Amino acid sequence: MFLGDTEIYWRLSNLYFWFFALLGGLLPYWSLYLQEQGFSYLQIATLMATIQLTKIVAPSLWGHLGDRAGQRVRLVRLGAITGSLFFAGVFLEPGFYGLLLVMLAFTFFWNAILPLYEVITLRSLGEHRDKYGKVRLWGSIGFIGAVAGVGLILGWVSIQWLPWLLVPVFIGIVVSVFLLPAEQGERKPPAPKGSLRAIVTHPAVVAFFLMNFLLQVSHGAYYTFFSIHLEQHGYGNLAIGLLWSLGVISEIGLFLVMHQLTRHFTVRQIVIGSLVLTMIRWVLIAELTDFLPVLLFAQLLHAASYGALHAVSVQYVQGFFGKHHHGQGQALYSGLTFGAGGALGAWLSGFLVEGFSTSVAFWGGAVAMAIAIVITARGLSAPPEPYSG
Repeated sequence: MFLGDTEIYWRLSNLYFWFFALLGGLLPYWSLYLQEQGFSYLQIATLMATIQLTKIVAPSLWGHLGDRAGQRVRLVRLGAITGSLFFAGVFLEPGFYGLLLVMLAFTFFWNAILPLYEVITLRSLGEHRDKYGKVRLWGSIGFIGAVAGVGLILGWVSIQWLPWLLVPVFIGIVVSVFLLPAEQGERKPPAPKGSLRAIVTHPAVVAFFLMNFLLQVSHGAYYTFFSIHLEQHGYGNLAIGLLWSLGVISEIGLFLVMHQLTRHFTVRQIVIGSLVLTMIRWVLIAELTDFLPVLLFAQLLHAASYGALHAVSVQYVQGFFGKHHHGQGQALYSGLTFGAGGALGAWLSGFLVEGFSTSVAFWGGAVAMAIAIVITARGLSAPPEPYSG
């Protein structure tokens, strides 16, 4: 498959659109929905953390199955259908512990989709993998569309209707996974014994994972309490949605020019620069939320804190883990960073908000970034050239 094939391009882009549209409906508004349901800040943090928590186990399990069987498309379909069915438990209004079980079950299958699909996309692009950003940007477009659309509707109806507003997105996900091209089974010969261990214990790989772990810890306050933080400062649902959308718009712009940046700056320079900008972003949100121009600028820095660092990290995983361990490398990246780091960040921010304020939680994110900058400056090196197949 090649990007020049228009049909394949749209088939690859379609699932990114719907997958991140669901994220766009959840991240900005789910904490507000939970707050309306009467949950405490610590309960909100725990429920939001489940979105990240299952990434610790699910991607590794599903990635291992994908590497062994080579049937990633079938596994993506299974994750989409089963995850959607479990989410329906939300409509039973099961209370805190019931909702916790629903979220754990839903996200266990939902979080299986993206790591598998990243491998499918990169292998489908083949030698055109530098065009990954142009496929992935449709995920950002889906996120923006959902954030803006849901925010607009919530200007007319109660936040209690949020689960119903997500139903069309789940339908879009299920339909899109059946539009994926069939994947040939590709049982590969086993890799040399100990090679995966040698990779994950390499000093540069350790620094890479620590950097990304701290990056996601720093995002805990953002993904869990940014909407509540904005609401406390007088912003309405539509304004909150538009501010979330602005961050993703900047991410799209970054994906479109990322190949140009890599021609003028080293990978290490891009990473350190992005970490510094991320630290500045959290400080601005913590202290200057009431100043709209400053807040707009802080949201534009999402291009650095997510866009640039994720694009570089995909290349790191592909370069360091090679063909034999690509699926497991992608799963480790998702599990150790978005999973463990994101869950820990959500919980820590919950304690900081419960004990102090949302602003203090964002200062905690800035501290995590300061530590990440030191680790990166001391230990991170450029990844090997990624494989071409």
